Amino acid sequence: PWCLAGTVVTYALTRNVTRAISILMVDFSCALKLSMPLAVLSAMRECGSYHITVKGGKYLEAMAEADTIVFDKTGTLTEGLFEVREVHVAPGVNSGELLGWVASAERTSIHPVARAVVQYAEREGVALLASEGAVEIAGHGIRAEFDGKQLLVGNTRLMARFGVEYPSEVDAIPETIVVCALDGRYAGYLVIADKPKEDAARAVAELKSLGIEDIRILSGDREALVANLGRRLGVSEARGDLLPEGKMEILEALRGEPGKVTAFVGDGFNDAPALATSDVGVAMGALGSDAAIETADVVIQSDQPSRLPAAIRIGRLTHRIVRQNILLAIGVKVVVLTLGALGIATMWEAVFADVGVTLLAVLNAVRASNRRF
Repeated sequence: PWCLAGTVVTYALTRNVTRAISILMVDFSCALKLSMPLAVLSAMRECGSYHITVKGGKYLEAMAEADTIVFDKTGTLTEGLFEVREVHVAPGVNSGELLGWVASAERTSIHPVARAVVQYAEREGVALLASEGAVEIAGHGIRAEFDGKQLLVGNTRLMARFGVEYPSEVDAIPETIVVCALDGRYAGYLVIADKPKEDAARAVAELKSLGIEDIRILSGDREALVANLGRRLGVSEARGDLLPEGKMEILEALRGEPGKVTAFVGDGFNDAPALATSDVGVAMGALGSDAAIETADVVIQSDQPSRLPAAIRIGRLTHRIVRQNILLAIGVKVVVLTLGALGIATMWEAVFADVGVTLLAVLNAVRASNRRF
């Protein structure tokens, strides 16, 4: 309607049909309508070539504006492929018994650490017991019963929750451990080996090169282990011993800071609340749980944290392209409209302001394709 109104006003003032039609042609907004969606679709296609799935254009924009990156640890920055490296037992307990107790409880869990323990026990030929009423306590471990005896298998928080006393040196071990207690008495622990992904350090370095200095690790693993990984990767903050609700509280506090846009990167079932709380949630697709993938806004199918900087670069380029197209379309139209109202611009200038600018905007929009990020 406003296009027709401008045409009618122009004709009424000038009594010039050509000038009025020129104004009508310039008023069409084809460049704005086509170039912006095309830029986003082109960027999402390019993300796909990097094994990144973006569930909507607004999430790509959020990635471009992200200034704080928060990582989970296990399966995100580390390989998540665990192996039992050491078995430490309490006096009066042999390693076979301890391994059998732990594996019997852990086989009810889908956690990567649990699967590693069960596989190790099977390779060692340890017989597994039939558990009764095994209950997984999020962020702590598993409570189960065997022949009327209560078995606790998990982290040191689980021991503290049930009042189990254990050696103080256990807290200082800078590795992933699984602690076991039978009928309220400490029985020993298993040391689980895990290592950072090959590209984890490169991912952190590339994020810093993009101007993102606030990079954190929030994990449910032990504080000593998380702090050690944080020092190796060079992040600004690394915190461990966090329950899922603890991660949510930190992310909610970050979102409350004016102007801050936070991206959370995780893979586990326990990360789903944090993925939903952050401004943009990024899940690891290969090792990630179904809950994490469904909740996330962006999915890295290759499980490589170094793909995250690529997604941010693509988002920033798309943001620039959209702004350029808006300025190009509006700027040219304003100039040609002014010249047309003064009788200087002809029909050819009007055609360029509509069709020509649309073609230029479309060509600019596809610049994100076939580039290295």
